[in-house]
Amino acid sequence: MFSGATSRSVLPQRSRMNSHVIALVLGRIGIAVITIIIVSFIVFAATEMLPGDIAQILLGQAATEEAVAGLRAAMNLNDPAILRFLRWMGGLLQGDLGLSYANNMPVADLIGGRLVNTLKLAAVTAMFSVPVALFLGITTAMYRGSVYDRAVNTMVVGVISVPEFMIATIAVLIFAVWLRWLPALSFASDVSTLLGLLKSYAMPVITLAFVISAQMIRMTRAAVIETLKMPYVEMALLKGASRRRMVLRHALPNAIGPIVNAVALSLSYLLGGVIIVETVFNYPGIAKLMVDAVSTRDLPLIQTCAMIFCLGYLLLITVADVIAILSNPRLRK
Repeated sequence: MFSGATSRSVLPQRSRMNSHVIALVLGRIGIAVITIIIVSFIVFAATEMLPGDIAQILLGQAATEEAVAGLRAAMNLNDPAILRFLRWMGGLLQGDLGLSYANNMPVADLIGGRLVNTLKLAAVTAMFSVPVALFLGITTAMYRGSVYDRAVNTMVVGVISVPEFMIATIAVLIFAVWLRWLPALSFASDVSTLLGLLKSYAMPVITLAFVISAQMIRMTRAAVIETLKMPYVEMALLKGASRRRMVLRHALPNAIGPIVNAVALSLSYLLGGVIIVETVFNYPGIAKLMVDAVSTRDLPLIQTCAMIFCLGYLLLITVADVIAILSNPRLRK
């Protein structure tokens, strides 16, 4: 009798808890959608404020005023900005990225191969840096205050203090100029052999891995240390649990949310750092394409590349938030 009443009281409680989790997840997704709308407006406004007349740039300084005016009319540049923004957003929602001004071809065709190259670079960097960073972050938290912890933290602070273009320059000087092991420029097409793959990705991966690993190590270490301060972890320590068991069995499962957020924030840095790295090493990715588009004031190409970076960042952060919500023990119970 009593147990039946208890089970009936538990079921509505679990139902309310599941509804709360679903509401939180849908709320994070809704925030991401609203953010991308705001970002799209900012991207469009920022590209509109670029100096120079695109029609004049395309036709050259020798073009007549009539030719410039005709091209502006043909490209609908005389329409109000809000109308061009709505037309651009409507095209994005339909999968139409527009026509490149400088190349006179669909933006999707220009971006396709370059986006694949950037995703390859990001994937190789993540495969190398994430396991190393998580290992160092967790082990430094386990042996906090030791010589090992201080050495890793000193190295991490040193890497964070140096901008990525400086790390890229140092990597070129060491591996390309002094040792002559690797080429100074990266060509993603030269991947027919394992040696070609290593030569193509080694320099940009080394640069990006140093930067994002340093941030990931610090955030992972902080998340694990914060979890180690919880009462249940201290109770496990008092009961005689070893340091390794205390971290791996008790602290780490409850630190999944903060660690996932640390990984997502670090990987999202790839979206910004890759612009500098692709430019320094002449890597044929989407960031290099965006830099070239800025020089020619190719607005549709600039806008699409910027939106891809923003979407990638929001996707990583939203997925991390959802995982953090689902991994929260208080919400699961």
